[in-house]
Amino acid sequence: MLYGTITDFCTEESCPVMSAGPKYEYHWADGTNIKKPIKCSAPKYIDYLMTWVQDQLDDETLFPSKIGVPFKRNFMSVAKTILKRLFRVYAHIYHQHFDSVMQLQEEAHLNTSFKHFIFFVQEFNLIDRKELVPLQELIEKLTTKDR
Repeated sequence: MLYGTITDFCTEESCPVMSAGPKYEYHWADGTNIKKPIKCSAPKYIDYLMTWVQDQLDDETLFPSKIGVPFKRNFMSVAKTILKRLFRVYAHIYHQHFDSVMQLQEEAHLNTSFKHFIFFVQEFNLIDRKELVPLQELIEKLTTKDR
């Protein structure tokens, strides 16, 4: 939802690669339709990602909606991959579009959403620490006890 507010600023032209600053570039592969990671624009990557996540959530064998139906053995692995990839959207927004977020006066919403996301993934160890490096400084600021 937050990404949707900045789509006018995140275009094929302004974001020809999916990145989180100059050091981190993300390539897309879903393991099914696109097996070998491809370099693509941020809007394309995010479109691929949101479609893929929705497909995962809609898969009754992976996310059963009926009581008593067990989760697949690879559930945790898929859930971790979903969260790792969603983190990349936050990283892209913070690194490439935070000025636009501030211009729209949405920084409090973004920070609150991200803070909840980070507390959840840290509580259950769902994203490897090295994946969080692009926003490590922000994570430390948002999760410090005295804040």
